[in-house]
Amino acid sequence: MNLALPREDVTAGLLAAAVHGFFILLLVFGLSWQIHDPQPIMAELWHSLPELPRPSPPPPPPPTPLPKPLPEPVPKAQPVPDTKAADIALEKKKKEELRKKKEAQTLEEKKRKEELRRKEEARRMELELEHEAARLEALKREEKRLAEQKRREALLREEEELQQRMLEESLAAETARIKAKAAADQRASEIAKIVAQYKDMISAKVRGNTRLPDSLSGNPEVEFEVSVLPTGEITKIRLSKSSGNADYDQAVQRGIEKSSPLPVPSDRTAAAEFRNLILKHKARE
Repeated sequence: MNLALPREDVTAGLLAAAVHGFFILLLVFGLSWQIHDPQPIMAELWHSLPELPRPSPPPPPPPTPLPKPLPEPVPKAQPVPDTKAADIALEKKKKEELRKKKEAQTLEEKKRKEELRRKEEARRMELELEHEAARLEALKREEKRLAEQKRREALLREEEELQQRMLEESLAAETARIKAKAAADQRASEIAKIVAQYKDMISAKVRGNTRLPDSLSGNPEVEFEVSVLPTGEITKIRLSKSSGNADYDQAVQRGIEKSSPLPVPSDRTAAAEFRNLILKHKARE
């Protein structure tokens, strides 16, 4: 540590000590001029107390003498201060004040810059938060849009699948109907063939059992309704349309009666056609 003092500091210290010494001397001389010699006090001694006369009114007190004015202190000659040292000290003080002012300004500028930096940082963070919030909001909207799009696509697929299933079912039903109709038509055709075949057999049997009258002329036709059991047994014969020749009608009826039981198909559907059979019979085919 360097203990050497600058020259200006030494000069200022000596000047301050001289001024303080002058004031101390002035104070001491001033106190010494105000000290007065004390007045002597005289006392009388008595062997006994004299008879005290009646008290008379006390005389008025003598006037208090005015204090003597103190002599004016003679000022001592003061040393002439060194103006150079004072100028140096003043300059130093100004420099110190300027330095402190600059430091204060620098500190204030730093505070202002720091406050500005904090505000900018806060604003930047606020903008980042706003941008992040906007990004998240846009992401949510996009996710919602994609979800809605997927939902619509799923609904569209379901609708298409439903239409496809309905079309397939309709086609299957139509195919089944066509197949069923074809099968029914085929079955009906087969039943018709069977019915026609057995009707021919019944007509042939009835014709074989019919004895035509000798006097029959022309080719008369008669029609009978015949009720037949599933076994072919005839239960009822009714003339539905006469040929106009009673002998021929009776001969055909007797031939039908002799033909019982009639030949009937074993197929139930075909056999149902023979429950109420219409027999048309001509004399000559």
